[in-house]
Amino acid sequence: MPELPRGKCLRNGRFSESGRIYLVTSVTHNREQIFNDWKLGRLVVNEFRAAQFSGAVDSLAWVIMPDHIHWLLELTGGELTRVLQGMKSRSARAINQSRGTHRQVWQRGFHDRALRREDDLLMMARYIVANPLRAGLAKRIGDYPLWDAIWL
Repeated sequence: MPELPRGKCLRNGRFSESGRIYLVTSVTHNREQIFNDWKLGRLVVNEFRAAQFSGAVDSLAWVIMPDHIHWLLELTGGELTRVLQGMKSRSARAINQSRGTHRQVWQRGFHDRALRREDDLLMMARYIVANPLRAGLAKRIGDYPLWDAIWL
């Protein structure tokens, strides 16, 4: 059997389970630091909220870094791949419209990790929202504009 590219293998084995909590990471195309402009990052936030409003997910925590996102979510309806494809597609359109461009915004695919309820979700949320501190983008999390968590 021919060897499949790593990303293809991940997609082939992906299973979405309603009620499951996932940590999702997605990267911008060529690691372009699009979200240094926090106004463009707010367009992604709008899509996180739209996914929640639609009943597809409950957002538990997220952070938008200059070239990637981390999103801790509970899948409440639909399929994880479709939720992420929709978020990326709609945010890319909004970002391109805002910039007056027609460029690729997101790298293909995404990485996900299914979590168990007994995993320390609060610790995971703190780790996610502390990303800007570890990257030297802020001295205090409150100084960074692109994060949220239901516990904090």
